[in-house]
Amino acid sequence: MNRLLWTLQALLAAVFLFSGLLKLLVPVDQMQQQLPLPAALIYLIGTLETLGACGLILPSVLRIYPALTPLAAAGLTILMACATVLTPLLGDPIASASLPLCLGILAAFVAYGRARRSPIAGRTAAGRALNLASR
Repeated sequence: MNRLLWTLQALLAAVFLFSGLLKLLVPVDQMQQQLPLPAALIYLIGTLETLGACGLILPSVLRIYPALTPLAAAGLTILMACATVLTPLLGDPIASASLPLCLGILAAFVAYGRARRSPIAGRTAAGRALNLASR
């Protein structure tokens, strides 16, 4: 279960990092041709996706506040639920809502898995002391 969750975390982080950085770095007029939303909302979504991608990996890898990982996954689940509903409303075919739906389901699985089935333990005080002493 742990390997599956790590694999999903890495894949989701890559997808959301790419998607978020794309929304933040591509000129907004080009982005609005594909995503007809206000510029502020595109930047907000890009920021949330980028932060969510970091939240999927960094707390667990560094073992510093690893409880943030399921929270990041839950936030991305909510974001993808909104995207699933919004996609057909923006004039895209209903089948194009399947990608955010699948990403949302996978993010929900990671949130549940890291919160209940296979949580990552945080660093202990002794482990932090050893890390500081080795520097």
